[in-house]
Amino acid sequence: MPAPNNNAAASVRKGSIAQKVPGAKSTKAPSKKKDEEEGVDTGDGWDEWSHGKALIKPADQLELTEAELKEEITRILTANNPHAPENIVRYSFKERSYKPTSVVDQMAVHFVLEGSLLHQDSDEARRLRAKEETAAVDTVGEPDEEKPETPATPVEEGGETEEAGEEDRPDSVASKTDKKEPKLTNQFNFSERASQTLNNPLRERSCQTEPPPRSVFSSTANQWEIYDAYVEELQKQEKNKEKQKAAPSKKDNDKSKKKMMLTETQNDDITKVAKASKIFERMVNQNTHDDIAQDFKYFEDASDEFRDQEGTLLPLWKFQYDKAKRLSVTALCWNKKYQDLFAVGLGSYDFSKQGRGMLVFYSLKNSAFPEYIYPTHSGVLCLDIHEQYSYLVAVGFYDGCVAVYNLREEGLDPVYKSTAKTGKHTDPVWQVHWQNDDMDNNHNFYSVSSDGRVVSWTLVKHSATFDMNELVFTDIIRLSVNGAVSEGPGSPQQPSIACGTSFDFHKQIDYLFLVGTEEGKIHKCSKTYSSQFLETYDAHSMTVDAVKWNHFHPKVFVSCSSDWTVKIWDHTINSPMFTFDLNAAVGDVAWSPYSSTVFAAVTTDGTVHVFDLSINKYEAICQQPVVAKKKTKLTHVEFNPIYPIIIVGDDRGYVTSLKLSPNLRKKPKSKKGQELPKGPEVEVAKMEKLLIPPFSLLFHLFKPDQTAAPREECVMGSVCMEALSGANGSSWFEWPIYEYFM
Repeated sequence: MPAPNNNAAASVRKGSIAQKVPGAKSTKAPSKKKDEEEGVDTGDGWDEWSHGKALIKPADQLELTEAELKEEITRILTANNPHAPENIVRYSFKERSYKPTSVVDQMAVHFVLEGSLLHQDSDEARRLRAKEETAAVDTVGEPDEEKPETPATPVEEGGETEEAGEEDRPDSVASKTDKKEPKLTNQFNFSERASQTLNNPLRERSCQTEPPPRSVFSSTANQWEIYDAYVEELQKQEKNKEKQKAAPSKKDNDKSKKKMMLTETQNDDITKVAKASKIFERMVNQNTHDDIAQDFKYFEDASDEFRDQEGTLLPLWKFQYDKAKRLSVTALCWNKKYQDLFAVGLGSYDFSKQGRGMLVFYSLKNSAFPEYIYPTHSGVLCLDIHEQYSYLVAVGFYDGCVAVYNLREEGLDPVYKSTAKTGKHTDPVWQVHWQNDDMDNNHNFYSVSSDGRVVSWTLVKHSATFDMNELVFTDIIRLSVNGAVSEGPGSPQQPSIACGTSFDFHKQIDYLFLVGTEEGKIHKCSKTYSSQFLETYDAHSMTVDAVKWNHFHPKVFVSCSSDWTVKIWDHTINSPMFTFDLNAAVGDVAWSPYSSTVFAAVTTDGTVHVFDLSINKYEAICQQPVVAKKKTKLTHVEFNPIYPIIIVGDDRGYVTSLKLSPNLRKKPKSKKGQELPKGPEVEVAKMEKLLIPPFSLLFHLFKPDQTAAPREECVMGSVCMEALSGANGSSWFEWPIYEYFM
């Protein structure tokens, strides 16, 4: 019997918690040994008694693996009192109200024991020591008669010895009750750790401010005021119902639903929230790009003082819309009234990649997202913002349509749009331009297209009907290759049509305008005389991408082409005054609004070229790449009308703003004792100096007795100038600045 019991006890797993009979493990071996010494017979019931002391495993005992037994479970104690209240309020005399207190005492007292230990050097310890010494002296001085009473009787001694013997006996009842039970072994590898840290000293901080001014307002709401408020609300609801009923039945159901949704959502609260959110978005964006805003307002490149009349461009903001990544920037235009707002036309110049387009408006105050977004079904190729009415935008599309968008109107559709019935172009519209209002005060703009037509569009709105906006077209002139104007299908011989690609109207003479063609020629035309061209210039060998009049001088204009050249012209002379080769196809050119001799051009190699003819007539004073070469091509450039910055667009839909350094925006200096005249006359005088040739050279070319001189040609770098024929009928002369060759 004993063997099986021992094996069963030994086979218990390590993680089991055994229930033990009290005192079984501690008294088993000593009692058996003492019985053997005293010769006590244990009897036959020993096995049963020892079997009762075996480890008993409960039925719901949790079985743990060796890894779980070795795992240490850390228990972290915090100093926060879970029973501490969190809603304690105290009266604030400053604010005259109850305020919640944030400081709550987290200390909880569980046990307090007052100690009786004293420092040996303290006064109280000395007094206590003196009392003990006097008490000891008193006990020593007592008579010896009382001593016999102290010894105990033999019976008591015997009893004490018996009690001691009972205590020494391990199997006695007293020993079983008095002896402490042994500490249970740790079956779960429990480890207890504690640490005490130094509490930081508490600091009280307080501030005192002046209370805000108080105003007492009182009003009485009677029944009449409540009645009036209900009447106003009913009137608003009736007006909304009338507007919904007045919607035209000719419109589609989808458009009527959109208008109903717009009328329902138009209320004061939403508009206030929208305005506040826009201001907040601009504040966040300005804080994010604060370094760029500081550069835009204050930075001036000090190194320009040490450069030899050269300048640089400082990159500022970069504008990009995620849904227009695959579209090219096909048009740029600044708003004349709001100088921080500009429009961007997005489309494609590739014939095989035509599809959707987009018209977006950006502001310098928020470069992260456009202010207005108008998706279009066809690619946008050109646009122009009205100078007086800055909310009107004329747009030309790749499919030949022209449209007018009103930024004040809600919705994504244009308020005016041409159709096949109203004389739309049959080829892409390459440029549009607003003109002065007609005699009936109707707005009008011009457009030029590859179909050879220069068309005037008049915005007419009939007040008799509810929604009748009409674009009335008038053909101003038809372009032809051989210089003659086509007279219609009834003519005996139909000349070939020239493709118009760009045009610009004179700044001072209202009827005069220039038209650039795909064949490389520039025609000077008039609105009032459309039977033939006033002048034709053999300008370029490839398409004329842009032609623009000078803002100050009435005779000068500039042109650029894909043949890598930019040319400066006097419209009274048939040959260019200056020719600049930029070693890459030129996408666009623009005159500066602050100087008559400064202009900028962009090329397909990603470079911006800035020229100042009053400083250097032979090469650009700034040539700076602004995008990665061989990947991105620049398409357009525009000067800001007020700030010294330019914006350039590329074929990936990005618009980059650049700040001009001081050398790129110099103004003429006055001599000592002379006051410089103000106004545009200064810029006209600057350009006149470039147009007038040296007197000695003219005297050498035009002799008094010369009636007909041979044509003298010259080439000097990329600059070429011409002089008009003399009064005696002499032929044209081409002459260089320094020398000429016979």
